[in-house]
Amino acid sequence: MSDNKPGLLDGAIAPWDNNKLFGHQDAETFLAETYRSGKGHHAILIEGPPGIGKATLAFRFANHVLSHPDPVSAPVFLADPDPAAPISRQIASGASHHLLHLTRPFDEKTGRAKSAITVDEVRRAGRFFSQTSGTGNWRIVIIDPADDMNRNAANAILKILEEPPKRAMFLVLSHAPGRLLPTIRSRCLSLNLAPLTERFVADVLEHLGLGPADPKLLELAQGSAGEALKLINYGGADIVAAYREVFSSPGPAARKAMHRLADALSGKDSETIFDFFVSHIGDDLMQKARAAAYSGDVSKAEQLSRLWSSATERFLVADSYNLDRKQTIIGILGDIRSAVA
Repeated sequence: MSDNKPGLLDGAIAPWDNNKLFGHQDAETFLAETYRSGKGHHAILIEGPPGIGKATLAFRFANHVLSHPDPVSAPVFLADPDPAAPISRQIASGASHHLLHLTRPFDEKTGRAKSAITVDEVRRAGRFFSQTSGTGNWRIVIIDPADDMNRNAANAILKILEEPPKRAMFLVLSHAPGRLLPTIRSRCLSLNLAPLTERFVADVLEHLGLGPADPKLLELAQGSAGEALKLINYGGADIVAAYREVFSSPGPAARKAMHRLADALSGKDSETIFDFFVSHIGDDLMQKARAAAYSGDVSKAEQLSRLWSSATERFLVADSYNLDRKQTIIGILGDIRSAVA
């Protein structure tokens, strides 16, 4: 495991340190029972929205497997990892010789995570599997998330998945499995995690020392503890309010609101809240598209869906070519305002 783990939200517990998981009992039971049967799959695709506990589940299951290397004698449930146990300490410190965590590498020059999981990162998995295990224990690779792999990295992972080494296991995390190569998906056992209920989001926040949660915040979080943290610790609630102001204000006032919002999202160290904003736009447009479809306005629904696809592409192009983010945001907000007027 790497020492640098970009992307951890303020107030969160790192998945490799977290000994609690909320809301996914069925998935835990499925993993434990499948593993104990001795017929577990060598690659499991854990999919679902960001911030609901996919990585925590992956590390929890990895701890279970490494603690019980003989499937037949393993418990039929995933117990809370014991922080004092040697395997838990090794995983938490990144010192486990049996677990590799592949994620976007940290760029020392920029102080930020790189834009993709590269083929060089995947080659680490090849070296990892080629090492001889003195204990004969499993070797587990967690890809977090696989959506971040570029094409070359995805093809390199595919080659390993096609001919997996003995006692090798992949835990492949994905926020949007439709973006993965179909050949990768076909070689994995899919395990879909649903968004958390508001009660479980509240339980997570209590666990993090951030409770009791505001009911309005729980509603805005839409089943994601990660989104709740962004609302609490990154000004996400203010961004939502500013976004709504753009559409509730008359022309000149709306233009000013767009500029204020774009300024807030284009400042230094704004990556987390910018990602929150992009996700919020997607959720808002999809909700509006569904509402239009239910009301019988199929043309409006299609227009809103196309607008979201176009916005996603424009954000991607702006990021890839280092274009002015503020102008991109203002342009997209203007297009959305025109579409929903």
